[in-house]
Amino acid sequence: MTSDPITVLRYRLEWLVTRGVTAVVRLLPMSVVRTLGHGLGRTAYLIDGHRRRIALENLAFAFPGRPLDERKALTKAMFAHFGAVLLELIKFGTCSREQMLAAADIEGEDRLRQARRQGRGVLFFTGHFGYWEMQAIWHALTAEPISVLARPLDNPHLHAMLEHTRTSTGNAVIYRQGAVRRMLRELAAGRGVAVLIDQHLHTDAIYVGFFRRPAATTSALAALALRTGAPVIPVFALPMPHGRYRFIYEHPVDPPRADTPDAVREFTQRCTDVLEMYVRRHPELWMWMHRRWRDDRGSAIGDPGSEIGDRELETHELRTSGSPIPDPRSPNDV
Repeated sequence: MTSDPITVLRYRLEWLVTRGVTAVVRLLPMSVVRTLGHGLGRTAYLIDGHRRRIALENLAFAFPGRPLDERKALTKAMFAHFGAVLLELIKFGTCSREQMLAAADIEGEDRLRQARRQGRGVLFFTGHFGYWEMQAIWHALTAEPISVLARPLDNPHLHAMLEHTRTSTGNAVIYRQGAVRRMLRELAAGRGVAVLIDQHLHTDAIYVGFFRRPAATTSALAALALRTGAPVIPVFALPMPHGRYRFIYEHPVDPPRADTPDAVREFTQRCTDVLEMYVRRHPELWMWMHRRWRDDRGSAIGDPGSEIGDRELETHELRTSGSPIPDPRSPNDV
Protein backbone atom coordinates (compact mmCIF):
# COMPACT_ATOMS: atom_id res chain seq x y z
CA MET A 1 0.00 0.00 0.00
CA THR A 2 1.30 3.46 -0.88
CA SER A 3 2.40 5.84 1.86
CA ASP A 4 2.06 8.99 -0.24
CA PRO A 5 -0.45 11.17 1.67
CA ILE A 6 -2.05 12.61 -1.48
CA THR A 7 -2.62 9.14 -2.91
CA VAL A 8 -3.93 7.86 0.42
CA LEU A 9 -6.40 10.75 0.55
CA ARG A 10 -7.48 10.15 -3.05
CA TYR A 11 -8.06 6.46 -2.37
CA ARG A 12 -10.13 7.35 0.67
CA LEU A 13 -12.24 9.86 -1.27
CA GLU A 14 -12.82 7.35 -4.08
CA TRP A 15 -14.00 4.82 -1.52
CA LEU A 16 -16.37 7.30 0.13
CA VAL A 17 -17.85 8.30 -3.24
CA THR A 18 -18.33 4.65 -4.14
CA ARG A 19 -20.03 3.99 -0.81
CA GLY A 20 -22.39 6.88 -1.50
CA VAL A 21 -23.16 5.63 -5.00
CA THR A 22 -23.82 2.16 -3.59
CA ALA A 23 -26.34 3.55 -1.12
CA VAL A 24 -28.21 5.30 -3.95
CA VAL A 25 -28.26 2.55 -6.60
CA ARG A 26 -29.33 -0.03 -4.01
CA LEU A 27 -32.73 1.70 -3.97
CA LEU A 28 -33.19 1.92 -7.76
CA PRO A 29 -34.35 -0.63 -10.34
CA MET A 30 -31.62 -1.88 -12.65
CA SER A 31 -33.21 -0.21 -15.70
CA VAL A 32 -32.84 3.18 -14.02
CA VAL A 33 -29.29 2.36 -12.93
CA ARG A 34 -28.42 1.53 -16.54
CA THR A 35 -29.82 4.83 -17.76
CA LEU A 36 -27.83 6.71 -15.12
CA GLY A 37 -24.73 4.76 -16.08
CA HIS A 38 -25.16 5.73 -19.72
CA GLY A 39 -25.28 9.35 -18.65
CA LEU A 40 -22.17 8.91 -16.53
CA GLY A 41 -20.33 7.34 -19.45
CA ARG A 42 -21.35 10.08 -21.89
CA THR A 43 -20.05 12.64 -19.41
CA ALA A 44 -16.75 10.77 -19.24
CA TYR A 45 -16.63 10.83 -23.05
CA LEU A 46 -16.74 14.63 -22.97
CA ILE A 47 -14.19 14.98 -20.17
CA ASP A 48 -11.64 12.23 -20.80
CA GLY A 49 -9.98 13.36 -23.99
CA HIS A 50 -7.01 11.00 -23.56
CA ARG A 51 -9.06 7.79 -23.54
CA ARG A 52 -11.40 9.18 -26.18
CA ARG A 53 -8.43 9.65 -28.54
CA ILE A 54 -7.16 6.12 -27.83
CA ALA A 55 -10.58 4.68 -28.63
CA LEU A 56 -10.86 6.63 -31.87
CA GLU A 57 -7.37 5.56 -32.94
CA ASN A 58 -8.15 1.91 -32.23
CA LEU A 59 -11.45 2.09 -34.09
CA ALA A 60 -9.75 3.70 -37.09
CA PHE A 61 -7.39 0.72 -37.34
CA ALA A 62 -10.12 -1.86 -36.68
CA PHE A 63 -12.76 -0.39 -39.00
CA PRO A 64 -10.96 1.69 -41.65
CA GLY A 65 -13.98 1.49 -43.94
CA ARG A 66 -16.29 3.24 -41.50
CA PRO A 67 -16.62 7.04 -41.65
CA LEU A 68 -15.28 9.21 -38.84
CA ASP A 69 -18.78 10.19 -37.66
CA GLU A 70 -19.68 6.53 -37.19
CA ARG A 71 -16.48 5.86 -35.26
CA LYS A 72 -17.21 8.85 -33.02
CA ALA A 73 -20.71 7.53 -32.39
CA LEU A 74 -19.26 4.11 -31.52
CA THR A 75 -16.81 5.71 -29.11
CA LYS A 76 -19.58 7.61 -27.37
CA ALA A 77 -21.72 4.46 -27.18
CA MET A 78 -18.75 2.54 -25.74
CA PHE A 79 -18.21 5.15 -23.02
CA ALA A 80 -21.94 5.02 -22.23
CA HIS A 81 -21.81 1.23 -21.97
CA PHE A 82 -18.90 1.18 -19.53
CA GLY A 83 -20.56 3.84 -17.42
CA ALA A 84 -23.49 1.45 -17.19
CA VAL A 85 -21.17 -1.50 -16.42
CA LEU A 86 -19.72 0.40 -13.46
CA LEU A 87 -23.04 1.37 -11.87
CA GLU A 88 -24.74 -1.92 -12.68
CA LEU A 89 -21.92 -3.93 -11.12
CA ILE A 90 -22.27 -1.89 -7.94
CA LYS A 91 -26.03 -2.45 -8.03
CA PHE A 92 -25.64 -6.17 -8.84
CA GLY A 93 -23.52 -6.60 -5.74
CA THR A 94 -26.41 -5.40 -3.58
CA CYS A 95 -28.97 -7.80 -5.12
CA SER A 96 -30.24 -10.93 -3.44
CA ARG A 97 -29.52 -14.28 -5.06
CA GLU A 98 -33.12 -14.46 -6.22
CA GLN A 99 -32.83 -11.06 -7.88
CA MET A 100 -29.58 -12.06 -9.59
CA LEU A 101 -31.10 -15.26 -10.95
CA ALA A 102 -34.15 -13.40 -12.27
CA ALA A 103 -32.01 -10.81 -14.07
CA ALA A 104 -30.68 -12.98 -16.89
CA ASP A 105 -31.48 -15.47 -19.62
CA ILE A 106 -28.99 -18.17 -20.56
CA GLU A 107 -27.99 -19.44 -24.00
CA GLY A 108 -25.89 -22.56 -24.49
CA GLU A 109 -26.59 -24.23 -21.17
CA ASP A 110 -26.37 -27.65 -22.85
CA ARG A 111 -22.83 -26.85 -24.03
CA LEU A 112 -21.87 -25.98 -20.48
CA ARG A 113 -23.31 -29.23 -19.12
CA GLN A 114 -21.52 -31.30 -21.74
CA ALA A 115 -18.20 -29.60 -20.96
CA ARG A 116 -18.59 -30.18 -17.23
CA ARG A 117 -19.45 -33.86 -17.74
CA GLN A 118 -15.98 -34.49 -19.16
CA GLY A 119 -14.59 -34.21 -15.63
CA ARG A 120 -11.47 -32.25 -16.59
CA GLY A 121 -12.61 -28.87 -15.36
CA VAL A 122 -13.63 -26.10 -17.74
CA LEU A 123 -11.67 -23.11 -19.00
CA PHE A 124 -13.90 -20.11 -19.69
CA PHE A 125 -12.66 -17.07 -21.56
CA THR A 126 -13.97 -13.70 -22.64
CA GLY A 127 -12.70 -10.13 -22.81
CA HIS A 128 -13.58 -6.74 -21.35
CA PHE A 129 -16.79 -7.07 -23.27
CA GLY A 130 -20.41 -6.61 -22.29
CA TYR A 131 -21.14 -7.53 -18.68
CA TRP A 132 -18.41 -10.10 -18.04
CA GLU A 133 -18.26 -9.49 -14.28
CA MET A 134 -21.99 -10.15 -13.83
CA GLN A 135 -21.83 -13.39 -15.80
CA ALA A 136 -19.14 -14.81 -13.53
CA ILE A 137 -21.11 -13.88 -10.41
CA TRP A 138 -24.34 -15.31 -11.84
CA HIS A 139 -22.64 -18.48 -13.07
CA ALA A 140 -21.86 -19.57 -9.51
CA LEU A 141 -25.58 -19.58 -8.70
CA THR A 142 -26.68 -21.65 -11.67
CA ALA A 143 -23.79 -24.08 -12.15
CA GLU A 144 -21.02 -24.07 -9.56
CA PRO A 145 -18.47 -21.57 -8.25
CA ILE A 146 -15.42 -20.94 -10.40
CA SER A 147 -12.08 -19.23 -9.99
CA VAL A 148 -11.55 -15.95 -11.82
CA LEU A 149 -8.10 -14.73 -12.84
CA ALA A 150 -7.84 -11.00 -12.07
CA ARG A 151 -5.51 -8.11 -11.39
CA PRO A 152 -5.80 -6.34 -8.02
CA LEU A 153 -7.00 -2.73 -8.06
CA ASP A 154 -4.53 -0.05 -7.01
CA ASN A 155 -6.98 1.41 -4.49
CA PRO A 156 -7.06 -1.12 -1.61
CA HIS A 157 -10.49 0.05 -0.39
CA LEU A 158 -12.10 -0.38 -3.82
CA HIS A 159 -10.20 -3.64 -4.27
CA ALA A 160 -11.79 -5.02 -1.10
CA MET A 161 -15.26 -3.91 -2.26
CA LEU A 162 -14.80 -5.48 -5.70
CA GLU A 163 -13.44 -8.73 -4.27
CA HIS A 164 -16.44 -8.94 -1.94
CA THR A 165 -18.78 -8.59 -4.93
CA ARG A 166 -16.84 -11.09 -7.04
CA THR A 167 -16.86 -13.72 -4.30
CA SER A 168 -20.38 -13.06 -2.97
CA THR A 169 -21.84 -16.11 -4.73
CA GLY A 170 -18.97 -18.47 -3.95
CA ASN A 171 -16.40 -17.70 -6.65
CA ALA A 172 -12.71 -17.34 -5.84
CA VAL A 173 -10.25 -14.83 -7.28
CA ILE A 174 -6.78 -15.88 -8.45
CA TYR A 175 -4.05 -13.25 -8.66
CA ARG A 176 -0.78 -13.46 -10.58
CA GLN A 177 1.48 -14.87 -7.88
CA GLY A 178 1.26 -18.66 -8.15
CA ALA A 179 -1.65 -18.40 -10.59
CA VAL A 180 -0.71 -21.26 -12.92
CA ARG A 181 -0.24 -23.75 -10.10
CA ARG A 182 -3.58 -22.82 -8.59
CA MET A 183 -5.40 -22.98 -11.93
CA LEU A 184 -4.00 -26.46 -12.49
CA ARG A 185 -5.29 -27.54 -9.08
CA GLU A 186 -8.75 -26.17 -9.84
CA LEU A 187 -8.93 -27.96 -13.19
CA ALA A 188 -7.62 -31.22 -11.69
CA ALA A 189 -10.47 -31.02 -9.17
CA GLY A 190 -12.97 -30.67 -12.02
CA ARG A 191 -13.76 -27.02 -11.37
CA GLY A 192 -13.90 -24.04 -13.71
CA VAL A 193 -11.39 -21.23 -14.28
CA ALA A 194 -12.21 -17.96 -16.09
CA VAL A 195 -9.63 -15.88 -17.97
CA LEU A 196 -9.73 -12.58 -19.86
CA ILE A 197 -7.65 -12.71 -23.05
CA ASP A 198 -7.81 -9.15 -24.37
CA GLN A 199 -5.24 -7.28 -22.27
CA HIS A 200 -1.79 -6.30 -23.52
CA LEU A 201 0.90 -8.25 -21.66
CA HIS A 202 4.53 -7.23 -21.28
CA THR A 203 5.72 -10.71 -20.25
CA ASP A 204 4.63 -14.31 -20.88
CA ALA A 205 2.78 -13.23 -24.01
CA ILE A 206 2.51 -14.50 -27.55
CA TYR A 207 1.50 -12.43 -30.56
CA VAL A 208 -1.66 -13.33 -32.45
CA GLY A 209 -3.83 -11.43 -34.90
CA PHE A 210 -6.63 -9.31 -33.47
CA PHE A 211 -8.35 -7.05 -35.99
CA ARG A 212 -5.48 -7.76 -38.42
CA ARG A 213 -2.85 -6.43 -36.02
CA PRO A 214 -0.39 -8.34 -33.81
CA ALA A 215 -1.57 -8.25 -30.20
CA ALA A 216 0.42 -9.47 -27.18
CA THR A 217 -1.90 -12.06 -25.65
CA THR A 218 -1.74 -14.41 -22.69
CA SER A 219 -0.60 -17.91 -23.56
CA ALA A 220 -1.94 -19.34 -20.29
CA LEU A 221 -5.37 -20.30 -21.60
CA ALA A 222 -4.09 -22.37 -24.52
CA ALA A 223 -1.19 -23.85 -22.57
CA LEU A 224 -3.48 -25.02 -19.76
CA ALA A 225 -6.01 -26.46 -22.19
CA LEU A 226 -3.38 -28.39 -24.13
CA ARG A 227 -1.79 -29.69 -20.94
CA THR A 228 -4.98 -30.75 -19.14
CA GLY A 229 -7.45 -31.47 -21.93
CA ALA A 230 -9.99 -29.16 -20.29
CA PRO A 231 -12.65 -27.89 -22.71
CA VAL A 232 -12.43 -24.19 -23.57
CA ILE A 233 -15.77 -22.34 -23.56
CA PRO A 234 -16.10 -18.74 -24.84
CA VAL A 235 -18.60 -16.78 -22.75
CA PHE A 236 -20.28 -13.45 -23.49
CA ALA A 237 -22.74 -11.28 -21.60
CA LEU A 238 -25.04 -9.02 -23.60
CA PRO A 239 -27.41 -6.30 -22.36
CA MET A 240 -31.12 -6.90 -22.76
CA PRO A 241 -34.01 -4.44 -22.38
CA HIS A 242 -35.24 -3.36 -18.95
CA GLY A 243 -31.89 -3.82 -17.22
CA ARG A 244 -31.63 -7.54 -17.98
CA TYR A 245 -28.83 -9.68 -19.45
CA ARG A 246 -28.27 -12.58 -21.84
CA PHE A 247 -25.41 -14.84 -20.78
CA ILE A 248 -24.02 -16.94 -23.64
CA TYR A 249 -21.95 -20.12 -23.44
CA GLU A 250 -20.55 -20.68 -26.92
CA HIS A 251 -19.41 -23.91 -28.57
CA PRO A 252 -16.09 -25.15 -27.17
CA VAL A 253 -13.07 -24.08 -29.20
CA ASP A 254 -11.42 -27.07 -30.87
CA PRO A 255 -7.78 -27.59 -29.90
CA PRO A 256 -5.27 -27.96 -32.72
CA ARG A 257 -3.95 -31.40 -33.63
CA ALA A 258 -1.23 -32.76 -31.39
CA ASP A 259 1.35 -32.47 -34.18
CA THR A 260 0.49 -28.84 -35.00
CA PRO A 261 3.60 -26.62 -35.00
CA ASP A 262 3.35 -23.89 -32.36
CA ALA A 263 0.08 -25.32 -31.02
CA VAL A 264 -0.19 -22.77 -28.19
CA ARG A 265 -0.14 -19.88 -30.66
CA GLU A 266 -2.63 -21.60 -32.95
CA PHE A 267 -5.04 -22.32 -30.08
CA THR A 268 -4.69 -18.74 -28.80
CA GLN A 269 -5.48 -17.44 -32.28
CA ARG A 270 -8.63 -19.57 -32.46
CA CYS A 271 -9.84 -18.20 -29.12
CA THR A 272 -8.99 -14.64 -30.14
CA ASP A 273 -10.96 -15.14 -33.36
CA VAL A 274 -14.10 -15.93 -31.37
CA LEU A 275 -13.65 -12.80 -29.23
CA GLU A 276 -13.09 -10.71 -32.35
CA MET A 277 -16.28 -12.08 -33.87
CA TYR A 278 -18.33 -10.83 -30.93
CA VAL A 279 -16.56 -7.47 -30.87
CA ARG A 280 -17.34 -7.01 -34.56
CA ARG A 281 -20.98 -7.84 -33.91
CA HIS A 282 -21.23 -5.49 -30.92
CA PRO A 283 -18.30 -3.05 -31.11
CA GLU A 284 -19.87 -0.65 -28.61
CA LEU A 285 -19.53 -3.32 -25.89
CA TRP A 286 -15.72 -3.67 -26.01
CA MET A 287 -13.12 -1.52 -24.24
CA TRP A 288 -11.59 0.40 -27.16
CA MET A 289 -10.03 2.87 -24.71
CA HIS A 290 -7.45 0.21 -23.74
CA ARG A 291 -4.11 0.31 -25.59
CA ARG A 292 -4.46 -3.23 -26.89
CA TRP A 293 -1.84 -2.83 -29.64
CA ARG A 294 1.37 -1.30 -28.28
CA ASP A 295 3.99 -2.43 -30.77
CA ASP A 296 3.84 -3.69 -34.32
CA ARG A 297 6.13 -6.73 -34.21
CA GLY A 298 6.85 -6.20 -37.87
CA SER A 299 3.79 -5.45 -39.96
CA ALA A 300 0.09 -5.47 -39.47
CA ILE A 301 -1.68 -8.78 -39.87
CA GLY A 302 -2.68 -8.93 -43.52
CA ASP A 303 0.31 -6.98 -44.85
CA PRO A 304 2.90 -8.72 -47.05
CA GLY A 305 5.03 -11.03 -44.94
CA SER A 306 2.50 -11.38 -42.16
CA GLU A 307 0.99 -14.69 -41.04
CA ILE A 308 -2.59 -14.02 -42.20
CA GLY A 309 -3.57 -12.37 -45.48
CA ASP A 310 -6.61 -10.30 -46.46
CA ARG A 311 -8.21 -13.15 -48.42
CA GLU A 312 -7.91 -15.49 -45.44
CA LEU A 313 -9.54 -12.88 -43.23
CA GLU A 314 -12.42 -12.49 -45.65
CA THR A 315 -13.11 -16.23 -45.93
CA HIS A 316 -12.08 -17.32 -42.45
CA GLU A 317 -14.48 -19.42 -40.37
CA LEU A 318 -14.09 -19.62 -36.63
CA ARG A 319 -13.10 -23.15 -35.73
CA THR A 320 -15.26 -24.43 -32.90
CA SER A 321 -16.90 -27.69 -31.95
CA GLY A 322 -20.09 -28.62 -33.75
CA SER A 323 -21.12 -26.26 -36.52
CA PRO A 324 -18.59 -23.52 -37.28
CA ILE A 325 -19.59 -20.00 -36.29
CA PRO A 326 -19.51 -17.86 -39.45
CA ASP A 327 -17.29 -14.80 -39.35
CA PRO A 328 -19.56 -11.72 -39.59
CA ARG A 329 -16.87 -9.34 -40.83
CA SER A 330 -17.94 -7.30 -43.81
CA PRO A 331 -15.52 -6.30 -46.62
CA ASN A 332 -15.67 -2.66 -45.51
CA ASP A 333 -14.38 -3.54 -42.06
CA VAL A 334 -11.27 -5.51 -42.96
